[in-house]
Amino acid sequence: MTFKPNQWMIAGIAGVTTAAIIAYTTVQARLSEPGSSPVAPVTETRPEPRPAVKPPIPAVPTDTSSPPPDVPNPPAISPIPNSPNCQSPPRATPAPEASPVVIRPMTEGCSISMAIVADTEPPLNVRSAPQVAEGNIVGQLDNQTFVSVEAEKEGWLKINSPVEGWISKSRTQSSCPNMERPIQFLPGGKSALVKGQIIGGGSHRYTLNAEAGQTLTVESYQPVFPMIVTPDGKALNEISGAPGTQTEWTGQIPTSGKYTIELDSNFRGYDYEFLVEVD
Repeated sequence: MTFKPNQWMIAGIAGVTTAAIIAYTTVQARLSEPGSSPVAPVTETRPEPRPAVKPPIPAVPTDTSSPPPDVPNPPAISPIPNSPNCQSPPRATPAPEASPVVIRPMTEGCSISMAIVADTEPPLNVRSAPQVAEGNIVGQLDNQTFVSVEAEKEGWLKINSPVEGWISKSRTQSSCPNMERPIQFLPGGKSALVKGQIIGGGSHRYTLNAEAGQTLTVESYQPVFPMIVTPDGKALNEISGAPGTQTEWTGQIPTSGKYTIELDSNFRGYDYEFLVEVD
């Protein structure tokens, strides 16, 4: 028997339908069996949307050593004065000038000719012998009394004026009547402060070495001004007028050698204080 095309199409559709019915019936039969698990419903899955891809950003060149040819040079930026990164170069600190050396006259190793009473518990006892003993007090002296000294023995002074006897040296003030001391400046220094006292008659001399062309300055802080004597014995300054008239002398050293700054006393003496500077 020969089939026409239409008949072939109808037969194909009928076959497909019959197959579908048979498959459905089979599935339902399996689901109705005990212990069978339900079949998960089929859900439509869609692909997740992909994020939009941005075009890459061109890298900025890090070499800024020189601007493009068509861009003017940027102005220089001055640092902020108070910025911690803005620090001025350290300044050289000048070396501090050495203080004047203080020089005093000698008080030991010489023969005393005069002293001043300076007792912490006045009046000062004058004794007939150089010892403390009952009944040997021959007189008493008030403080600031000048005494003439004949001799010295084991801490005692033998005096002949204003009374004769012995007094304790530790209860007096005294100085060497004649003495000489060199002036030596401290390292890096150029000045000296001379402070002393002449008690009674005598002469105190202070010597220093100086070079020709240097400038010598002597400034006195007491009424008496010293005499400045050259190495060959000539006076650089003239002492004239009442005490205290001259307070300072400055001059150029004429020749190199040892110069003497001298103070003389013909009676009870005096206090002195003066500054010597050689530049």
